[in-house]
Amino acid sequence: MKIAIICDWLTGMRGGERCLEAACELYQYADIFTLVHFPGSVSETIESHKIYTSYIQQLPGNIQKFRRYLPLFPNAIQRFDLSGYDCILSFSHCVAKDVKVPEGVPHICYCHTPMRYAWQMRAVYLNTIRQPKRLLAECVLNYLKNWDRKATSGVTHFIANSKNVQNRIRQAYNRDSVVIYPPVDCDRFTIADDNDDYYLIVSALVPYKRIDIAVDAFGTIDQELLIVGNGNELNSLESMAAANVSFVETASDEEVAGYMKKCKALLFPSEEDLGIVPLEAQACGKPVIAFGKGGALETVKGLDQAEPQKDNATGIFFYEQTPESLRRAVLFFEKISQQFVAEKCRNNALRFDRSIYQQTMQKYIQNVARKLS
Repeated sequence: MKIAIICDWLTGMRGGERCLEAACELYQYADIFTLVHFPGSVSETIESHKIYTSYIQQLPGNIQKFRRYLPLFPNAIQRFDLSGYDCILSFSHCVAKDVKVPEGVPHICYCHTPMRYAWQMRAVYLNTIRQPKRLLAECVLNYLKNWDRKATSGVTHFIANSKNVQNRIRQAYNRDSVVIYPPVDCDRFTIADDNDDYYLIVSALVPYKRIDIAVDAFGTIDQELLIVGNGNELNSLESMAAANVSFVETASDEEVAGYMKKCKALLFPSEEDLGIVPLEAQACGKPVIAFGKGGALETVKGLDQAEPQKDNATGIFFYEQTPESLRRAVLFFEKISQQFVAEKCRNNALRFDRSIYQQTMQKYIQNVARKLS
């Protein structure tokens, strides 16, 4: 079976690229099609495949700022010629799912979320733009939303990365989907016998991640906070941070695993589609203090102050994205931290292990191909 893999862009290794990487291991001879590729930015497993890029790659200006060409993404993704392939597998949070597929060829879309800019992240995106450009941006997003809804007709089968996203797919596209959780490479992580008495955040430093509420909260908490990550909010976060908050801009996978093993708990203040980082921390036996909405409800077995005890608990939820709500959760954790058992945290993460993802994906793709052959 000749497979084409479509993804939005290849510019770094995050959760979506981990899903792609695991699929690339299953289908070693698949070709990859993507809007933009920064060579060397993704794993050797992905880089070993033949990678085709769109005309976006060749447009004027710094290619690192390719998102300025967002209105062109739909046209660019549909320019790919996928004739000759037996199966199309897309990994999409933007336009990858909207490729043109030859008639009779199955198109399986692993959907991280419907296009964030046009749907659930619309307000956040617009809030970063001032008038009069904001009015133009609204028009572009309206176009993208309408186009995205119509263009998904080329998808024959949807896979959602969580129940949370399954609901979004139903609401946005009126389509059913199956849930296959993303892979967590649990073998990369081991349980440490102690910790270095700091709280940890591992995240891109962009507005919707809401790292600002953690920095603000720790201005009034007598605890250490380590933030690992980079992004356009780094300077503003550093300027507002108290002396007990420190930053590490870049870290290898091994270094991130080391930070997780030695932390007291992971903080997760954003609302995510699912979120692999909390599962990686739990694979190290560490509990998670998470905003109680979105994917965290599926990855963390959380306590809150209304329910301070639960068998197999792996974290604590807070329910308002405010510094005060997070501060109360951290202080609550300080009182009950002995309740959390490292082995129970790791066992929760093992439900999402990479091997389970690969077995489930391979079986699903084979069943689809068999039914349509």
